[in-house]
Amino acid sequence: MSARLVQIIVPDREASRTKTIVAEHCSRFWQEPLPDGLEKFSCVVPGRLIEALIAELDDNFKDIEEFSVLVLQVEAVLPEIPELQAFAPSWSSEQKPPSKLEAFFTRDRISINELYDDIEARLELRPNYLLTVTLSALIAALGMHSGQTAVVIGAMIIAPLLGPTMAMAMAATLGDQALGRRAMRMLVVGIFAALISTFVLGMLVDVDPLVPELRNRTIVYPADIALALACGAAGVLAFSKGTSLSLVGVMIAVALVPPIAAAGLFFGSGETTLGFKAVFLLATNLVCINVAGIITFLAQGLPPSNWRITSGIFLIWLAILVLFIALIGGRTVLGTDGNDGQAATSIAMSTPG
Repeated sequence: MSARLVQIIVPDREASRTKTIVAEHCSRFWQEPLPDGLEKFSCVVPGRLIEALIAELDDNFKDIEEFSVLVLQVEAVLPEIPELQAFAPSWSSEQKPPSKLEAFFTRDRISINELYDDIEARLELRPNYLLTVTLSALIAALGMHSGQTAVVIGAMIIAPLLGPTMAMAMAATLGDQALGRRAMRMLVVGIFAALISTFVLGMLVDVDPLVPELRNRTIVYPADIALALACGAAGVLAFSKGTSLSLVGVMIAVALVPPIAAAGLFFGSGETTLGFKAVFLLATNLVCINVAGIITFLAQGLPPSNWRITSGIFLIWLAILVLFIALIGGRTVLGTDGNDGQAATSIAMSTPG
């Protein structure tokens, strides 16, 4: 059962209006007086209906100093409340009730407030963030350098880029410019930290560009686009259901961390061309994650504050993705990827020692 215990505190003078609002969104609630002229309402609300309740409460009482709302996860309810899943709130003439498709996709999603709470802690630029980004990139780089896939997977579990990546897609969907700027700043800082650390590593170790784990990060196939789109959609679905952030992070990190680490290694070893190819894979994956993330968030019923902003950002991401697909298709048709591989093999064979 996906439900929340909502506790609402208002002044005594607002008790009647609060009771009316609460009754519209849940069928069973409790009211009790508090000291200092306050009143508390407690109600169990299905997770899919929590947004509407919080939004209406905020619209009515946000300017009242004593007003507060506490939302808690409900693990079980005894005795059972049979109408919890069947109850549907009444909708005013100005409100459009959700369609069956919207209700289907949003039934397991946590509220926007909870999404913001989950993402907030991941958007603070602290030494711990830079350290985890650096360690994740170094572990992935060492794993690819030695051809150990298990080590690369281990680097993804750290998942330092989860917060800014999810926040970018969420900000674009909701039209939240402040959130988008914070997410972009965090992502750029994280990418540069990873590139610098792996660049230094590339100067200290011998980098063989023919190692499969490294070479695979210099070629972008259509299947890589499908993988990145799937990672973005799966990551958003898991994130919006309140799934463990470590699990969500693996889905996102699989498309971001290895290309960054490979690019740093190549740049540090003097393989500039291969480094830029790895950066191209990173950019392609990042665009795919945002396109898939925005679509998935919209499908789950996240309400954009401004459709013009949301649609504009989405079209920009989509245009970039179409351009990248055209570039990848052109390279595939011309067979330049295969030639690059042959050239790299010839160079390796002709190198003394």
